[in-house]
Amino acid sequence: ALWCLMMSVTPTRGCLLDLPWEDILVPHILCHLPLQQLLSLQRVSKSFQSLIQLYLANMRCFDSSQIGPAIPRAAFVNLLKDNEVLQQLALQNCSDWLTDRELLPVIGQNHHLHQIQLKGCAQLSRHALVAISLSCPNLRQLSLAHCEWVDSLSLRSLADHCKVLEAVDLTACRQLKDEAICYLVQKCGRLKSLSLAVNANVGDVAVEETAKCCPELEHLDLTGCLRVKNDSIRVLAEYCPKLRSLKVKHCHNVAESSLSILRSRGVELDVEPPLQRALVLLQDVVGFAPFINLQI
Repeated sequence: ALWCLMMSVTPTRGCLLDLPWEDILVPHILCHLPLQQLLSLQRVSKSFQSLIQLYLANMRCFDSSQIGPAIPRAAFVNLLKDNEVLQQLALQNCSDWLTDRELLPVIGQNHHLHQIQLKGCAQLSRHALVAISLSCPNLRQLSLAHCEWVDSLSLRSLADHCKVLEAVDLTACRQLKDEAICYLVQKCGRLKSLSLAVNANVGDVAVEETAKCCPELEHLDLTGCLRVKNDSIRVLAEYCPKLRSLKVKHCHNVAESSLSILRSRGVELDVEPPLQRALVLLQDVVGFAPFINLQI
């Protein structure tokens, strides 16, 4: 139906392309179409090609997953070469080829970005994070999960320049140690969500400093942080009254003695209470849920 609308021509109404492009077509019609379909429209005519180029230059959100499981390098460069108004950038589907060479021009000309997703983009370097910190002062959400090129110096640059950050994902950024995390949270006290998962170098020092510097913290992921112990969880409970979820699975030094404080406040934990865990294990062994008199 939409295709027919675009191609229809009547003596009284004309065709869709007669509508104002910047005032009507781009902000009110094209924004509702999947990006992959918009790119296909470029092949209809030169007029449609010009219209789509105008749309791409004014696009506020770019998500590579909307194009398909993989986006060619040349296509990515062409799509964003004229855009200077991006607010959200998600490039997890570009991880096989994305390097600083492709990313830095996009970052350098888009100073309004407040959300960037680079999960798994392993071929970037620390220069990418430095460029983000210098070009995106209003950045609020940043995912660097599984980006092992992130080091303490580039994270310090981020902390120095992006002080309104609210959510940072540093899952499996294995170069980072307590000192780097401490510097980040000291500079970015508005953090509401932080993931330090799968990082063997993160311990109590980082968790305690996070708790003391980020009173607005709501979500913290410490999955697999083997050096985290009970003391830092108690500090977290004391200093973060707004905490809603905590992930500590595979943190073998964190026990129920510290988690019970958070559990009593309704904080969502990914570790079951000891009794419930025992019942589940027993059910797995005997094949049914036993009836137990809890008053005994």
